Amino acid sequence: MFEMMHYSDLKLWENEIPHLLPDADTPNTLECYVIKSEVPRPAVIIYPGGGYNIRAPHEAAPIAHFYNSRGYHAFVCHYRTSPNRYPAELMDAQRAIKLVRAHAEEWKVDPDRLFTLGFSAGGHLCAMTATMPDVAKVGDQYDDIPVKPTGAILCYAVINLLEEFGHAGSGRSLFGREHYDEFAHKFCAEDLVDDDTCPCFFWHTSDDGCVNVQNAFAFGRALNKHNIKFEMHVYPSGNHGLGLAPDRPDIRQWAAQSADWIERNFPAK
Repeated sequence: MFEMMHYSDLKLWENEIPHLLPDADTPNTLECYVIKSEVPRPAVIIYPGGGYNIRAPHEAAPIAHFYNSRGYHAFVCHYRTSPNRYPAELMDAQRAIKLVRAHAEEWKVDPDRLFTLGFSAGGHLCAMTATMPDVAKVGDQYDDIPVKPTGAILCYAVINLLEEFGHAGSGRSLFGREHYDEFAHKFCAEDLVDDDTCPCFFWHTSDDGCVNVQNAFAFGRALNKHNIKFEMHVYPSGNHGLGLAPDRPDIRQWAAQSADWIERNFPAK
């Protein structure tokens, strides 16, 4: 087992919080699960799911503990949720990436092996970190730190925000009902993929009754179109929101498979 270091949680924003919505939940926290190491190790930044309305606890600390067990540093980003609106969520997500890279030497993080991971709507947020430019420039010492992760791990992720097969509820929470029609079609993650998108690992269940498996297929097609390497697993059956899926031996292998994907494809230099 790897020994945990004792680092206090960090504030995502030390000073003024951008796009602050008064009286809304503003957690402003990066939860740190840093392991003791003499050499730089990979890191995984976790975005729990919850439809952009909550952050599910079972998709937070337990996930960090798993990656710690594989010798990776882990961090849980407590990003803002509804009634906060875009770009607050992505700014928080990208700020977490900048902070981890800024502390890479201190924490023995390999900044070239930094991965984002998200569940459900947190998976959509993770997909935006994989595809979108920096929206978290606020005029401080972290502005020039790169925000693109080395790779992304998406778990039963919301990819599309439209009614046909996407998860419109996440889109309405992200943009507000009054702006949903204006913005949702612009932020379907399969349409954000380009030649600079990072490699991805993602999984879904074929009968997910909340987020249609077509989301995974759409993302895979987009990655393939742009020659982005990816690994996709579709398990035959399982409800939405499984997290580590400890009671499902057929599905719980996803976490080990994702760690194996990192080790195979992103060796230390």
